[in-house]
Amino acid sequence: MKLELPVLNQQALRAVHGRGHCIAGAESFNIEWLPPVMLIVAYAPLSDELINQLVQQLSAEPLVEGIFLQQRDQAMAPVNHLWGCEQTPTEVSELGLRYKVEVGTHQNFGIFLDMAKGREWVKQHAEAKQVLNLFSYTCGFAVAAIAGGAKSVVNIDMSKAALSVGRDNLRLNQLDDKKARFFGHDLFKSWGKLRKHGPYELVIADPPSMQKGSFLVEKDYPRIIRQLPSLLSENGIAMLCLNAPWLSRDFLLDAVASEAPQLKWLETLERPATVQEKSLDDGLKVLIFQNQI
Repeated sequence: MKLELPVLNQQALRAVHGRGHCIAGAESFNIEWLPPVMLIVAYAPLSDELINQLVQQLSAEPLVEGIFLQQRDQAMAPVNHLWGCEQTPTEVSELGLRYKVEVGTHQNFGIFLDMAKGREWVKQHAEAKQVLNLFSYTCGFAVAAIAGGAKSVVNIDMSKAALSVGRDNLRLNQLDDKKARFFGHDLFKSWGKLRKHGPYELVIADPPSMQKGSFLVEKDYPRIIRQLPSLLSENGIAMLCLNAPWLSRDFLLDAVASEAPQLKWLETLERPATVQEKSLDDGLKVLIFQNQI
């Protein structure tokens, strides 16, 4: 297999999006560029022959110093060293901003690189806004918003450990963490608390597609959308993200039409150039709505 790789520099990116089913033979893996290492993320077993081919090609890239394989098809998603340096990076840069990463400790390493265009959009549209960041994880959107001049950002996530990394990410970029609040709470029990800090000119919702015991996208996303009119300011913007492969954009459009019809769809964000999908309804979807009372 010979992959077409993007030009690599010191900025992190998804180098190969095989799961978009646009690259023959790569349907079961993605490759993340976390300078100076490549992380092959496999969602099904890869043959030794294929792994050797990938290592041979990736190791020939001048900037690549190490290669790792994460086996997402196995329990705990173990990470194995394949070639070169055995040390994984502790931070990466994307669009000039820095983020902490930790490869091998958790299933996810700290930043979703297919969401690069979303963070770029937030940075460009957050100036002077009060922002609400739902399912904030390690607060990548908060970093982008405050770097873009946001007045304040409220972050909420059930994982207090992820929020702690989010605070570190703000400090890593020498951003004012006093502009941010961090709530390690169950979102569905916190609407009143969130409304007290609003209304918000920008609300970002990037939920998991499924989190056992806490979130099922088909059932729970409409519950979130139902709350948006009480959280948004007049003409406020909602960024709604959906990464459930079995659901199309129509799921979001229909949920908004049903639960918050005053929200009008403005645009769908494009994906990073390396994140190609067979159709607009495959993979990650990011739709922008405006509260038109």
